[in-house]
Amino acid sequence: MSTLEIRNLHVSVETNDGPKPILRGVDLTLRSGEIHAIMGPNGSGKSTLSYAIAGHPKYQVTEGEVLLDGENILEMSVDERARAGVFLAMQYPVEVPGVTVSNFLRTAKTAIDGEAPPLRTWVKDVKAAMTQLRMDPEFAQRDVNHGFSGGEKKRHEILQMELLAPKFAILDETDSGLDVDALRVVSEGINRAHETTGAGVMLITHYTRILNYVKPDFVHVFVDGRVAEEGGPELAERLENEGYDRFLPAASA
Repeated sequence: MSTLEIRNLHVSVETNDGPKPILRGVDLTLRSGEIHAIMGPNGSGKSTLSYAIAGHPKYQVTEGEVLLDGENILEMSVDERARAGVFLAMQYPVEVPGVTVSNFLRTAKTAIDGEAPPLRTWVKDVKAAMTQLRMDPEFAQRDVNHGFSGGEKKRHEILQMELLAPKFAILDETDSGLDVDALRVVSEGINRAHETTGAGVMLITHYTRILNYVKPDFVHVFVDGRVAEEGGPELAERLENEGYDRFLPAASA
């Protein structure tokens, strides 16, 4: 059982006009086997939370801690955070021309585990995961994200999650840009990785449609860089019916 504990997290982002505060004191605890949905309107700080945890250099933590089993990962480099068990599926995955998916995945697995996986077992695992995600076998020989469709990029992110088996997976709007069929396949992959590895999942999303497939244990509503409300799956249903208006300043004026 592992725990990812976010304590009083304040984060600013660099802009042309200087640092801009985004997160204003976030407290959240995620445990192995739990699925937490992070919801909220645009600009509320959801993606900033994911980047800060992963270690994006543009996002400056000005106060607070992020503890993984009691160790502050904010003191770690990005690769150390990955080896400690933190995985980020990016909203906009970057292209890496010249590096094939096959080489990328095995290099990443070797770096995280500290040793190369046995080749025969690894090839079998990769093929099985790709088949379940309905990915063409030729996909493994393509350059990472180069020329990929939006759905292919998102499937590749979940393929990484399944094969790298992190302690905690942060999924930043993995549902964005997916049609109904792709959403179902990606959701099945998330559920499969979650059930197989027992990973804790932080699922960041604007909409409730992915929550029809990936059932959250907890829902957190972000507004203006803070957690405005927390609850169970019923909170997502309420957001589906009412939207975010009641959390916004105009709603209380």
